[in-house]
Amino acid sequence: MKFASVIVSVSSKEVNRIFEYKIPDPLIGIIKIGHRVLVPFGPRNIQGYVVNIKDSVDFDASKIRPINRALDIEPVLTRELIMLAKHLADYYIDPYISVIETILPAALKSQSEKVLTLHSDASKEAADFFKASHSGGKVLTKKLDAEALKGIKPFIDSGDIIEETELKQHTNKKYARALKPTFQPGRDFGRAVKQLELLDYLENHEYIELSRLHEDGYSSHTINELVKKGYAEKIDVVIERDPYENRVFFEDKPKILNQDQDYAFGRIQDAMDRSDPKTFLLHGITGSGKTEVYLQAIKAVLDKGQEAIMLVPEIALTPQMVNRFKSRFGDEVAVLHSGLSHGEKYDEWRKIKEGRARVSVGARSSIFAPFENVGIIIVDEEHETTYKQTDRPMYHAVEVAKYRSSFHKCPLILGTATPSLETYARSDKSVYERLELNMRAASNTLPDTRIVDMAKEHRTGNTSVISSALKEAIQDRIDRGEQTVLLLNRRGYANFQICQSCGDVPNCPNCDISLTYHKSNHTLLCHYCGYEEEVKRECAACGSDDVTFRGTGTEKIEEILRDMFQVDVVRMDNDTTRRKGMHEKLLNRFEKEEVPILLGTQMIAKGLDYPKVTLVGVLNADTMLNLPDFRANEKTFQLLTQVAGRAGRHELSGEVIFQTYNSEHYAITLSESNDYQAFYEKEMEFRRFARYSPFYFHVLFTVSSEDVRKCLEAAAHVHEKLTAAVSDTAIIVGPSPSPIERINNQHRFQILLKYKREPDLSAVLHELDEFYYERYKKEGLSLRIDVDPQYIM
Repeated sequence: MKFASVIVSVSSKEVNRIFEYKIPDPLIGIIKIGHRVLVPFGPRNIQGYVVNIKDSVDFDASKIRPINRALDIEPVLTRELIMLAKHLADYYIDPYISVIETILPAALKSQSEKVLTLHSDASKEAADFFKASHSGGKVLTKKLDAEALKGIKPFIDSGDIIEETELKQHTNKKYARALKPTFQPGRDFGRAVKQLELLDYLENHEYIELSRLHEDGYSSHTINELVKKGYAEKIDVVIERDPYENRVFFEDKPKILNQDQDYAFGRIQDAMDRSDPKTFLLHGITGSGKTEVYLQAIKAVLDKGQEAIMLVPEIALTPQMVNRFKSRFGDEVAVLHSGLSHGEKYDEWRKIKEGRARVSVGARSSIFAPFENVGIIIVDEEHETTYKQTDRPMYHAVEVAKYRSSFHKCPLILGTATPSLETYARSDKSVYERLELNMRAASNTLPDTRIVDMAKEHRTGNTSVISSALKEAIQDRIDRGEQTVLLLNRRGYANFQICQSCGDVPNCPNCDISLTYHKSNHTLLCHYCGYEEEVKRECAACGSDDVTFRGTGTEKIEEILRDMFQVDVVRMDNDTTRRKGMHEKLLNRFEKEEVPILLGTQMIAKGLDYPKVTLVGVLNADTMLNLPDFRANEKTFQLLTQVAGRAGRHELSGEVIFQTYNSEHYAITLSESNDYQAFYEKEMEFRRFARYSPFYFHVLFTVSSEDVRKCLEAAAHVHEKLTAAVSDTAIIVGPSPSPIERINNQHRFQILLKYKREPDLSAVLHELDEFYYERYKKEGLSLRIDVDPQYIM
């Protein structure tokens, strides 16, 4: 007798544990660890995942219910991913099943519906009633009206009609009709030349899709005649949704590495040869050829018969990275990111699972690619906060990469021009090995950078958001047929609307934040909860019509640029890239040199590589400096350095202009000189003094409720529990109102825990999470526990 340990698909704390089920004799040897199964759970049947198989259990085996059926031929989870899910659930304080369902593509998450079926021994009366109850297809309980339910209930009670739970996937495999040769002897076609030609065509293939045959000029009549004569048959075949089927990728040969690149590649290859799970920091200035090192390291891995995982931080980076990787490795590459449809992502995931792709390229979630023999993991732009998921489970992809690197005994490469302070500090302590790339791959120099003080600019009479120096530089590039990238990290048209009579500013009714004006649809929009209202020309507070808009967003700058230079502009922000495929479409327009100016938010600041871009302008370098967060200086330095690196990456020299009201701030002046080491030393002084990461670990607790009194009471309770549980070396900051006190009608208070070593902390966090899970169900009061937060907001 065999038993399966199953975690069921119910995201509830009460069932966040393993349940034992008996494996029926016919399924012994078929059901394996990682299989999806249908199991009885209380009065219903639900989906679960097998996490272990055993020969015995510690209690009465006769009381254990059997698994109903397996939902897959092959397991969807590897043993490693099951272990990883448990590790993440424990570390990030989340239900085991939530992590499992994050690891798997959305297409495999099931929905259920109640279906009525007729028992084989049902009475004639029941059969007649059942037949009258439906007009073909399934009989769904939810579609029966009250009268029908009343009439059918006695037959359900008697067992003549059975109610079952049927699971369905969000996305299934996609099928198409195809023609398959039957290879029978004899070829008597008489004058039917087209049929004979089709048969010759078919015999060189296992099958050909009917749609392709029609495109090639074969009519339905010719196809049907061939089938009628027995020379071919029509079949259903699985086809894959390929998001790149219309793209042509030209072969890209490996480049000759320069001295720094060659040394870095040699150190990485040595770790691969020794199966050493070493973490490398590949610290290279922008344009130093980090991607070529990645590509050649992956080629070495593939030559050994292993697989590679490559992470990029933004969907916007994926098109160019995909182009590089597909051009080098062809169909070996699978692409996984949130810009794909469920079906496309599912098919890319299947390519990996079935061994037809050995390289995964994608954003955060692609770290869960179901490879079983990983030879290298690469995280490009490792400093990016997008690697940390902001919704539960709040995992960090870099931490997941470390776990998988250790499991597979393969090197992990963290590549960036601006490492996070935590990463660079670990390389300083030799926890990671640091590899430096100090020269640009094409041997050209970094762009010339200068700072424009906008306070002085305004004193000279220029009140425009475009300084005289930047205006002149943009015009110069337009005249020379070169391109410009402009960064403004604020979308919308204007920051807010204000009444000039009484000073009233329209705020979101659900959040403590002003509404942002979007001119394209003439609305005021909340960027936190999505609340939207039409713009009114009269002040709601005093009735005055003297209302105006203040501040500047990308939408307004686009309008200013078009008027100022009489040229087209590509704008990239959340508003213009919301629709599927728009990232790639907009970048393609710019890449083809159709448009001289690319304007965008931080999504354009990294990874983009265009030969005609010789000017980069940052319209407001202070934006992130003003955030109430200890990482504000670091994020400012990283953003400015990264966007500056887009200029002059090829034969043409580059220029960068930072516009700022804080021209003396070290985050900006050290970005100008591209001096990471000086910034690191300066910022580490602040972190040491203020006792922040990397000198301390952090956990951020956010209590939220519609009732502010309950919020305060809960925050005090969390503080009390922490004070009793942690050592005197830990620091508890708060409780205090969150920087934005109310979002979506939820009042928010936060507590920040700073600590160096607290071995019993995990148990306390799980206890708090469980306690507030119950309170959330009863009172709508929630506690969010963010381990290793990226923002203290």
